[in-house]
Amino acid sequence: MHQETLSMKMSKQMPLNALRVFEAAARLLSFTKAGDELGMTQTAVSYQIKLLEDHVGEPLFFRRPRQIALTEAGERLAPKIAQGFSILEEALAALRSDAGQLLHIDSTATFAQQWLTRTLGRFQLKHPNIAVRLSTSPVIIDFVSTRADVAIRWGQGDWPGLKAHRIMRMDFTPMLSPKLAASIGGIHEPADLLKLPIISAADTWWKQWFTEAGIEDPGLGRFPANELGTQSFDAGMAIAGQGVAIVNPKHFPDEIESGRLFQPFSLTCNDGRDYWLVYPEGRRNIPKIRDFRNWLLEELAPFYE
Repeated sequence: MHQETLSMKMSKQMPLNALRVFEAAARLLSFTKAGDELGMTQTAVSYQIKLLEDHVGEPLFFRRPRQIALTEAGERLAPKIAQGFSILEEALAALRSDAGQLLHIDSTATFAQQWLTRTLGRFQLKHPNIAVRLSTSPVIIDFVSTRADVAIRWGQGDWPGLKAHRIMRMDFTPMLSPKLAASIGGIHEPADLLKLPIISAADTWWKQWFTEAGIEDPGLGRFPANELGTQSFDAGMAIAGQGVAIVNPKHFPDEIESGRLFQPFSLTCNDGRDYWLVYPEGRRNIPKIRDFRNWLLEELAPFYE
């Protein structure tokens, strides 16, 4: 009898169904879409939200014609509820058998192409029970709306609610093909680079590198302000002899060793942003995430500095 009374008391104190409905509505900013996702009518969604608002004692949404928006209270509550359900989901997943696990990694395109895909085989030899799904994205993904387990991000490692491990310095320096360098008699000083086409000249890395090389006004405005999106594309143009790229040399050791890319100066710069492995703090003890984290940190130890 005592256990039944306690269970009923907890149910009244914690309206779990209403919280689940609130999480979906806050994430989608739509009662209709939340209902579609949860298999409920819009009326049922509205009812559950009203129950929760009565429970907390203040509105969580502004209701407007064909649109809803979170109130200040809703904004405060939404990330906590999302994190709570994420922790519950991961706790249940951790209890399942390790057999047939799927690890979803979201990465920047260049890191995935130039490093991760070349080394993932070693991870899977060590953990053959973990299958890997790899996706790439040019934006910082949201772990609430994206089902990735971990992500490789470029930045300063200061994302709220996420555990971050720095895995590679993002240094940058000009690189080009040896044949292109030879076409102007070689690259002897930084100003020689400006005799050649500059790839992605609007990239702020160029201005920073030339400034540190002693050239305050390199006149980059005379070059096309192309934006290719990834270092891999910039490096590909440089390998083809179409200009000088500014990239991270740690991404292209094979191309440098084979002579397809040439680093004319030892000067490298860093703008304070590096590569990080990130995942929600509540998932740090999930076995597949722990295994990948430990492997990645060991593999990339030489790239920390």
